[in-house]
Amino acid sequence: MKSVYLLIFILFCSSFSSAQERKLTGSEVPDDEGFERGDKTTSVKDDRDKPIISKYKIISISNDTTYVDTTLSIRKDYAYNYLRKDDFELLPFANVGLPYNELGYSFNHLNALPRFGARAKHFNYLEVEDIPYYEVPTPFTELYFRTVYEQGQNIDATFATNLKPNLNVSIAYKGLRSLGTYQRSLASTGNLRLGLNYRTTDNRYFVRSHFATQDILNQQSGGLTDRANQQFIDEIEEVQNRATAEVRLTNAETKLDAKRFYLNQFYNIRPGNDSTQNGQVRLNHILDFTDKEYQFTQGTANAIFGASFENSNLNDEVEYQNVSNTMILSYYQRYLGRIGFMARHQNLNYGYRTILVNEDQTIPNRLKTDIVSLGGTYLKEYKAFKLEGQAAYNITGDYDGYEVHGKASMTLSDSLQFAAKLDISSSAPNFNWILNQSDYKNYNWYNPDFDNVNTQRLEVKAESKVYGQVSASLTQIDNHAYFGFERTAEGAVTDSLVRPLQTDQQIRYFKIKAQKDFKYGNLNLANTIMYQNVLDGESVFPVPEIVTRNSLFYDNYLFDRALYLQTGLTFNYFSSFMSKAYDPILSEFAIQDFQELGGFYTADFFINAKIREARIYLKLENFTTLFQGNSNFSAPRYPYRDFAIRFGLVWNFFL
Repeated sequence: MKSVYLLIFILFCSSFSSAQERKLTGSEVPDDEGFERGDKTTSVKDDRDKPIISKYKIISISNDTTYVDTTLSIRKDYAYNYLRKDDFELLPFANVGLPYNELGYSFNHLNALPRFGARAKHFNYLEVEDIPYYEVPTPFTELYFRTVYEQGQNIDATFATNLKPNLNVSIAYKGLRSLGTYQRSLASTGNLRLGLNYRTTDNRYFVRSHFATQDILNQQSGGLTDRANQQFIDEIEEVQNRATAEVRLTNAETKLDAKRFYLNQFYNIRPGNDSTQNGQVRLNHILDFTDKEYQFTQGTANAIFGASFENSNLNDEVEYQNVSNTMILSYYQRYLGRIGFMARHQNLNYGYRTILVNEDQTIPNRLKTDIVSLGGTYLKEYKAFKLEGQAAYNITGDYDGYEVHGKASMTLSDSLQFAAKLDISSSAPNFNWILNQSDYKNYNWYNPDFDNVNTQRLEVKAESKVYGQVSASLTQIDNHAYFGFERTAEGAVTDSLVRPLQTDQQIRYFKIKAQKDFKYGNLNLANTIMYQNVLDGESVFPVPEIVTRNSLFYDNYLFDRALYLQTGLTFNYFSSFMSKAYDPILSEFAIQDFQELGGFYTADFFINAKIREARIYLKLENFTTLFQGNSNFSAPRYPYRDFAIRFGLVWNFFL
């Protein structure tokens, strides 16, 4: 109901804004003032000077600023999905809101501390860097809607306004409910965000803050049974009605609840001598309080996971809190750049309610520690060249670690940019590799002796409006931690059980990704291709060698330019590889060697249209299965999506 009330509130605000506009008359927005706010066919006009679109600013936590973009492009189509971003390197499960199998890895969030587990639950989890802040001259609303698979909908609504020119607030809610076509595949999620962006009139004090509460609930099917799995492969008529396909779990579900308060503020102790801010001294404080709770519940135990302590009402629940305070004192000198000294304190609390005593091991219930880190930041811009750096080293606490990030970029022209990035980190494995408790006996472990995972990554990237984009990266990982299957005794009810493992084999992972679009008249061909090669360690780091996406489409303006149309086909393909298997208890993916994920392609037919500030999307997903069937998988035992017709829109409102 929360999503319904919020949507009604935002629609009311938007309707009120539209009603005010309809009462006014006057001149149009000039065509050369950025992207069009409307069309020339509007009969009712506003006699006020409407702010140009570039005044509606969207600011990231790293202070990168863009503005509201109401255009329609093929890249917008790629990002029109549940995650609201391009999912080229992800393979979705059969229902919206379920996990994604990863076809490639980016390692963009390396740090010096272990993370909370249940990573398959975090694809839709909004991190700090995923929350935008707004600076708008008038109230702004964005509405996203898309149909799902059986009984539900997916919405994402944002409302931002300025209470004063220097004080902007925002509220946003993303909600999903989708029953799915298979048994026990219900997904129900909610992401509420409240944002604040403030600066003093003398531009000495700035604050950006948000509060986010997120819940992600999924029924767990455990995948198809052996019989149903083979029937799906053989395309037996019995399972063509997907709701009748047998699944391994009938009364299990998982839920991730998370809350976060984030505050990023800085004060210019010394403003600087001139407009270049030369001599500026700045004090920056960052507070991040994150609370998470992951829960697996099941009505009755299932032998596929081995023996259990309880036969009914199983409940695995783990909690996590991280209170982080960071202080950065920086000095800016026009020739040296901005140099900062950083100190950070983090209080970590992860664990369960009880201690588990086994015959061979006592498993604690809690991991608690205080981490103090020291480091620095650097930023220098000179003409077209930009150099950025950040480093931190843990000096106290139970977890040793460090992180180093460096980036150099150069803009030769508006149509040509180069960048190189280096990331190095050493951190303990995620918490659920170190400590886990469960009502299933096999899922209890304590591994305090796991070594730090050491990762080094180098990436280079070039972007050209003429030649396209290309990026290449080489990643090296030592002491790689992963989940794998441990074989059980012959004749056991289950033939393998998931365990946390760590390899001493070095992993070297190479990835190159290219993107280039071609246009001839009204015909367009958009291409994305990715090549990957695991030079060492392929057995514990599986990826497909080739992943491609190609869109062939027609675009044109119709009805005296009142409507912009895109229509065509998108083809996706990846080569076969030994995909990871999904574990429903941990909400993690595990290395397996019993089923190869066959390389397959999908084809979608789409019709997209833009009318004023509204973008309308109609897609026939995976339509080739209508005449050639579907025996493809997203992961072992988890079938890929069938044909579906999906419709939706993204609509912006300006007061």
